[in-house]
Amino acid sequence: MKEKVDPRHISRILALQHLFEQNFRQNNLTTEDESGFSEENLCDVNEVERYDKKLYDQIIKAVKESIDEIDEIIHEYAPERPVSEISQVDLQILRIAIAEAFVHDLTPQKVAIDEAIELAKEFGGLASSKFINGVLGTLLQTKIKDNDKK
Repeated sequence: MKEKVDPRHISRILALQHLFEQNFRQNNLTTEDESGFSEENLCDVNEVERYDKKLYDQIIKAVKESIDEIDEIIHEYAPERPVSEISQVDLQILRIAIAEAFVHDLTPQKVAIDEAIELAKEFGGLASSKFINGVLGTLLQTKIKDNDKK
């Protein structure tokens, strides 16, 4: 289990909250002039004093830049659960892990998977960690097999 003070883990929590809020606003047709939680607000609400700002910024940028590609990967590796039917928390956790480890290479793949499972245990439902582990584990095994063929 990650320590609560791990700055990189805290960055992922903040990114999860930011992306969840953005997706919620978009899906609920709020107007763009409505202000959301800023990074500073999220830190205040979570009583965060220290986090990896660079990683936070990289995650947000990576997910936003590659959301279509990421969602295609999710669709491919979780075909029984359409993206529109995945819980919003689980969806954002998958997007973060896939962006970090498989699309933008910000974090080693196994580390990103471990972090995603931890986030799912902290913020997801009862079956979230198993679902996320299954999707990301299958993705990792496919990537390893593809690399072995090269």
